Amino acid sequence: MFVKQLSVFLENKTGRLNDVLSIISGNGINILSISIADTSEFGVLRMLCEDPAKAHELLKEHGITSKVNDVIVVSIPQAVGSLEKVVRSLEQNDINIQYVYGLSLDDEGASIAMKTDDLEKTLEVLKNENVKLYSQDDM
Repeated sequence: MFVKQLSVFLENKTGRLNDVLSIISGNGINILSISIADTSEFGVLRMLCEDPAKAHELLKEHGITSKVNDVIVVSIPQAVGSLEKVVRSLEQNDINIQYVYGLSLDDEGASIAMKTDDLEKTLEVLKNENVKLYSQDDM
C-alpha cells in the first residue's frame, strides 16, 4: 500500500517555498506533511497532500518542476527501539532507506514516510513485521 508523495525542485532562495505553498493552499489542497532537503543552490521539497496529482498539475501550470512518486507511510510505536527494529528488518532484507521524515496522523505513535530502493519488497517485510501501514485514502 503506497502513498503518493509530491516532490518539488526549488531554487534555494527567499520566497520560493511560499510560492509553492500559496499555489497548493490557494487551490484548497491540504498539506499533511512537509520536508525540505537542501543544497546551497537547490532544495527538494517533499510533501504528502490530499490531492498530489492536482497539486502536481497546478505547479506545472506555474512552471514549477515537480514529480509524484510512491512512498510508504508506517506507524512506529512510542517505545525505545521501535524505529531501530523496523530499520533492522529492512537492512536484513537488503533494503536501503533513501530518506525518511516524520509526520503526525494519530495518537498511536510516530508515523514516518519512507522511500526505499525496493518498495514492493519493503511492503512485504513490513507486513510480515505487523507494522501498521497507511494507504492514500488514510491520508
